[in-house]
Amino acid sequence: MQRNHNHTTVVTVEKVIDETPTVRTLVFSDEVMSNVLPGQFAMVWIPGINELPMSIMISSESGKAAFTVRKHGPASTGLFNVKVGEKIGVRGPYGNTFDIKSGKLLLVGGGTGLVTMMRLLKFVKPSDDVTVLIGAKTKDEVFFEDLTNSLLENNTHKVLISTDDGSYGEKGFVTELVEKLVNETHYDGVYVCGPEIMMQKTVQSAHSRDIFVQASLERMMKCGVGICGSCCVGEELVCRDGTVFDGDYLTQNKEFGIFHRNKAGILEKY
Repeated sequence: MQRNHNHTTVVTVEKVIDETPTVRTLVFSDEVMSNVLPGQFAMVWIPGINELPMSIMISSESGKAAFTVRKHGPASTGLFNVKVGEKIGVRGPYGNTFDIKSGKLLLVGGGTGLVTMMRLLKFVKPSDDVTVLIGAKTKDEVFFEDLTNSLLENNTHKVLISTDDGSYGEKGFVTELVEKLVNETHYDGVYVCGPEIMMQKTVQSAHSRDIFVQASLERMMKCGVGICGSCCVGEELVCRDGTVFDGDYLTQNKEFGIFHRNKAGILEKY
């Protein structure tokens, strides 16, 4: 029987991987979630706490998927603290996906936005020349570097790290590295996921040089199905119309990278 993606499926956490002191990956068996497209997401129920949207992390094992979570608020901390053998609820997948170009590609991931980039790497062609930028605050918060190199072992590729404090890789914000690279190279496609201000600057850098660019947005989501309206960015709903939007739309949007909405739906400046 075909699964109804709007119904919650209860899964058991089979493995917990510590990525950094504040980031963990929780692995579980789910054939549907293991085959989602890059940019799609799931709504994850942490029993007794809350439900929150999560990008779906890849797994090297067939039929398995994962969530990579940074502990921050009550819901993400609750998910971070789930132990092996405990259960969580999953519904979805929801959302659209990237238009994947061929040729010279630039992927930019900040924080857990890297999850979306890892799934996107599964769809690049062996002939593609791929550069991946990983942005983090400090060396201790860098993760997925080895995984990225492994996923691209058959491609011409570079993995560049940027840390805010300069403790690893380039010193500065990852957007400074983006600006430098798009000045030097014309990419066939630029893809980004992470904090919204970082995404806005990346989109502007690429779009202003007539480079195709798409971003996978992260906004407040309470329902995931376009009912509550809490994830709107301008007239669009990230859960229903996104999560992926292109540079033409985002550079014209008067909220993207400037305003966000709090839990009450009120616009607040970044």
